[in-house]
Amino acid sequence: MFDGLSQGLSTAVMPFNLLMVVVGCFAGTFIGMLPGLGPISAIALMVPITYGLDPSSGIILMAGVYYGAVFGGSTSSILINAPGCASTVVTAFDGYPLAQKNQAGKALALAAYSSFTGGTVGALILLVAAPALAKVSLSFQSSDYFALMVLGLTAVAAFSGKGKVIKALMMTVFGLMISTIGNDVMSGIPRFTFNSVNLIDGVSFLLLAMATFALTEVVMTVMRGEHKKDDPQMDMSALGSMKLSKDEVKDVAPTVGRSSIFGFLVGVLPGAGATIAAFLSYGMERNFASKEEKEKFGKGSLRGLAAPESANNAASTGSFVPLLTLGIPGSGTTAIMLGALIAYGIQPGPRLFVDNPDVFWSVIISMYFGNLVLLILNLPLIPYISRLLAIPRPILIPLILFFSITGVYLVSFNSFDIQMMVIITVIATFLKLLDFPMAPMLLGFILGDILEKNLSRSLTLADGSFSFLWERPLTLTIMLLAIMALLMPVVGKIWERYGATRPGASKMDDFVGRD
Repeated sequence: MFDGLSQGLSTAVMPFNLLMVVVGCFAGTFIGMLPGLGPISAIALMVPITYGLDPSSGIILMAGVYYGAVFGGSTSSILINAPGCASTVVTAFDGYPLAQKNQAGKALALAAYSSFTGGTVGALILLVAAPALAKVSLSFQSSDYFALMVLGLTAVAAFSGKGKVIKALMMTVFGLMISTIGNDVMSGIPRFTFNSVNLIDGVSFLLLAMATFALTEVVMTVMRGEHKKDDPQMDMSALGSMKLSKDEVKDVAPTVGRSSIFGFLVGVLPGAGATIAAFLSYGMERNFASKEEKEKFGKGSLRGLAAPESANNAASTGSFVPLLTLGIPGSGTTAIMLGALIAYGIQPGPRLFVDNPDVFWSVIISMYFGNLVLLILNLPLIPYISRLLAIPRPILIPLILFFSITGVYLVSFNSFDIQMMVIITVIATFLKLLDFPMAPMLLGFILGDILEKNLSRSLTLADGSFSFLWERPLTLTIMLLAIMALLMPVVGKIWERYGATRPGASKMDDFVGRD
């Protein structure tokens, strides 16, 4: 291991490879800022360029582009509510409200610090424990994945405001329904496609996210008439400071730490990825929050912004564990990187440690350098990036429409996706007017596909019996955690009512606190 580390370090610190880190981070950040493009598009653009490079330099460049795009994707989420990539959708939940409160500078700075911490923690864990973590990811079976997705769905309360739990549950079911459009997982028979060839592959998550956030926000802005008048947030002097107070740092530090480790562990699981890590970490953090802090989530909570930003960058690093050690891509982006490695004549897997230690360790070591470069690149640019808010609304709204529609079209080059975006935007606008939350629908959609696949596999292996839910200790443990997560809000409500009606409740509540 130490021989490999020294060989990887000497490869990573070569001037040309350091240049590749800088170029990759800069290109990834810029592409990530454009709504809809994201890391998959960024990596795909880099593949032809890497063919002329040696394997280490090529993979270092693509890795830099990958976490650069995830890092940069938060910018458009925060400033204009148009997620740069799928994994930064959750960032918009609290990042955009902060920008509306004239705290765009603080939101962008916190996103940069959280991303750096998440990426760094992920790189350090990867450096120390990659071989061991490969065994952990292999130990997860379909029943464990199913239980994990059920646990993820219990986080729906985190995406619903006060008194909106029923609406949030309805939207989660709606998201699950949308996820079933396309070919059946086991039989391959098309379902709910209305005989349209365009729906055989299902609905794209990016399309759904852009329609329900960016386009719906544009429609709501026009309906409110805000596109015609000057907005106070356009005053550049009102964008706020980039500095975080000591109290704010103390408040978000545990969140960043928890979310970084949790996000990395989710990223290690093949097929999970940064998007699921961001959703789950946001839900987990809201469950940990006090009653007063929970009210802030979705309205500009710093913890609500720090959690997904830490998790998605840590998960991006974690996704390299199954890619490099098992040869299993953990996401669409790492699938493209797997193809690039094979094109170089390198077969990822357990032998990569031995056959190509320079590639394996140099990529891991370059991740730390990359996160440092991203922080140095992005922090000084924040005042200039924030000027995006100074663009007059009559110009900004057509730009958001252009980038959103172009970004989705460039993923599939199918005009049907644009038509689908319009239909979903109309439905989402109607639901938003009725005060239905959009986030639970996205949660249900992204977890629904993985949930269904692993349920089908588990039932097949168990001959149609649901005994798989308790036969494996890991599956049983996760399901018990899911049940506890479901019952906690109910128990909390009962406890509150009991506390309000019991004799001497007010004195006791003053002593122990209302939370």
